[in-house]
Amino acid sequence: MSIQVRVEEVQAAGFPMGGEPLVALDLADTVMMVAEPPVDLMEPASAAAAWWEIQSRRLPPGPAPAPVAARRLRAAIREVLDAHLEDRPADAAAVDDINAAASSVPASPRLVVTGDGPRAATRWHTEHGGNAALAAIAGEAIALLGSPDRLRLLRRCANPECSMLFLAENPRRKWCTSNICGNRARVARHYARTHAG
Repeated sequence: MSIQVRVEEVQAAGFPMGGEPLVALDLADTVMMVAEPPVDLMEPASAAAAWWEIQSRRLPPGPAPAPVAARRLRAAIREVLDAHLEDRPADAAAVDDINAAASSVPASPRLVVTGDGPRAATRWHTEHGGNAALAAIAGEAIALLGSPDRLRLLRRCANPECSMLFLAENPRRKWCTSNICGNRARVARHYARTHAG
């Protein structure tokens, strides 16, 4: 999707990470995996509503998905991305869940004529059931996982106390966010230099 969400906007809504080029990555990052037990950042329901509101301009129009369905897709996407980063086979059930979400709402290309001339659009056939937002997010995950060049950019934050994922479109990027994890690393390096010996 070509519309971006800025990390500052996501952080202002209470989420430490977001604004990645893919909503699928932003969704995967709504659970903090390094906490024991993992922390669901989309709890309470008001947090989930805020997240879906921010992401809505990057998704097909329609209602926010049911929380259970969103958590299921999030877990599946997280599993296959983690499997890739850990160089292990992805859980077959997670792959099935992504495929099921992607196929739950058929889509077709269409031509739309606007005041600026014709443009390509997608029609989501929600009359068949399913949630178009989840289908679009699952489609993004499939496109990422099916693109070796793009998948090479997938990283986990270099902060060992962080589990967030991102696409390192800048090869020097090591942190999920420069203002949180990147800043913590800079502060730690400064402290180590000034308090050595």
